[in-house]
Amino acid sequence: MKHESKMNHKLLSLLMVLYLTLPTLAQPRSWQKNPDSRMLRRTPVVEVFENSKDAVVNIASKQVIQYRSPLGIDDLFDRFFDSPFRRRQQRSVERTSVGSGFVLHKSGLIVTNAHVVAQTAERKVIFNDHQEYDAQIIAIDHEHDLAVLKIDVDHDIQTLPLGHSDDLMVGETVIAIGNALGYQHTVTSGVVSALNRSIDINDDVAFKNLIQTDASINPGNSGGPLLNVLGELVGINTAIRADGQNIGFAIPVDDLRRLLPQMLALESRSRLQVGMQVSDRGNALKITRIDVDSPADKAGLQVADVITQIDGKDVTNAVDYTIAMVGKKADDFMQVTVKRGHRSKTYRVQIVEKPRPDLDTLMENLFGMQVGIITDEMAQEARLRIRGLAVIKTVNNGPADKLGIQRGDIITDIGNLSTTDTNTLAEQLETISPGDRLRITIVRIANRSYIRKTLIITAR
Repeated sequence: MKHESKMNHKLLSLLMVLYLTLPTLAQPRSWQKNPDSRMLRRTPVVEVFENSKDAVVNIASKQVIQYRSPLGIDDLFDRFFDSPFRRRQQRSVERTSVGSGFVLHKSGLIVTNAHVVAQTAERKVIFNDHQEYDAQIIAIDHEHDLAVLKIDVDHDIQTLPLGHSDDLMVGETVIAIGNALGYQHTVTSGVVSALNRSIDINDDVAFKNLIQTDASINPGNSGGPLLNVLGELVGINTAIRADGQNIGFAIPVDDLRRLLPQMLALESRSRLQVGMQVSDRGNALKITRIDVDSPADKAGLQVADVITQIDGKDVTNAVDYTIAMVGKKADDFMQVTVKRGHRSKTYRVQIVEKPRPDLDTLMENLFGMQVGIITDEMAQEARLRIRGLAVIKTVNNGPADKLGIQRGDIITDIGNLSTTDTNTLAEQLETISPGDRLRITIVRIANRSYIRKTLIITAR
C-alpha cells in the first residue's frame, strides 16, 4: 500500500510537470519567442526582393492625345476646308500610364520597355523611398521593345547586377518586381516555363527569343526586372497573354547586352571601333577577343586581360565599359588599365571609325535581291513620283522572292527607315541578324497606277 501510494505520488508529480509544460510544447513554432525563427522563414525570394527593391523603379508617364468628333464630319472639313470651326472643335486629353523599370547604371540610366514611354510628353521615375525624378528618353528601340531613360542624380544609386540568359534552365525559380496594376513594388515568383518563345504583337511587330514565365505579370509590370534566385537580372518583363493565366514573357538580358551599344549610338552613329570584345562573366571584365591589326591589338592589349579602369575610372562590368565609351569620337585616345596575371598596366588605345557598310552587299545577303538607287535625274526622266531603291533582281527562293517581290518594284521603306537615306539604311541593316523580321514597303507600277504594299520580310 505504501509502495502504491509512493508510485501514485510520482505519477501525479509527472502529470503536473507535463501539464505545466504542455502549453509551451503545443505552441506553434512561429509563436515562440525564438530570435532565429525569422531567419528560418527567409526564402531566396525574400532575399532577392530586399536586395533589389531600391534598384527597381515605377514609371509614371503622361501622353497628350489630340482628337476630334468621331462622326466623320471633321474629316470632310480636313480635306476641303481650312475651317476655323474645325480648329475650335479639336480636343486634347491627357492620358496617364504606369510601368516599371530598373537602374542600369549608377549615373542615372534606367531601362524599361519602349511601349511604356513611347510618345509620352512627361515621365517620372519613382523609387522605393518615394523619391521622384523627371526622366528623359535617350535611346529607344521599338523593334526589341527597349528604352533607356536618364535621370539627373547627384549621388550614386543602386543598380541591379546583370546576369546571363544563355544558361537559363526551364523550371528554375525567377522573381518579378514591378508596378503591377499601379501597386508599387509588387513581387511575384514562379519558374521559367519555356525559352525561345515568339509572339506576334500585330501585323508589323513580332518579338522572338523571349523567356516564358508563370510568375504573375500584370499591366504595369512592363519594363520591370525578371531576376534569378541570386538577384541577377535575367530578363525584362514585356508582355502577357491576356487570354491565359500565368503566361508572361520577358526579353532576355543577353539581348539588352547586345543592343545597348547600338542604342547608345556607339556603333550606329559614331561607328567607333576599338577592335576588342569583352565579357563580365565570373565577376570580372575580361577581354575575350582582339581583332588583328585593330587599335586594341596595336596598343598591346591581349585576350584574358582583366579591364579594371578606363580613363582612370573603375569599370567592373560590360555596362560600365559601354558607358565609358559614350561621348568618344574617332581619333580620340583612351587609357585602358588591365590586370594581367599579378601585374597591372595602362595602355593608350586610339579609337578609329569603322568603314561604311556596303548597301548592295547587305541587301543581297540579308534579303536575296539586287537593288539600284533611283536618282533624281532617273526619276525625272522616267516621270516617277516616288524615290527609293529599284529591285533589279531577286534570288530564287530567297526572302524577297518568297514574298513575291519582283524586278521593277520600288522599295520606299525598310523597318522604320526611308530607303532614300542609303547611308543610314546601310548602318541599320548592318545590325540585322538572321531571322530578324522587318517591315518593307514596296510600290509596284502597273497600268500607270501605283500599287503600294507593306510586307514583313525575314532576314536570312
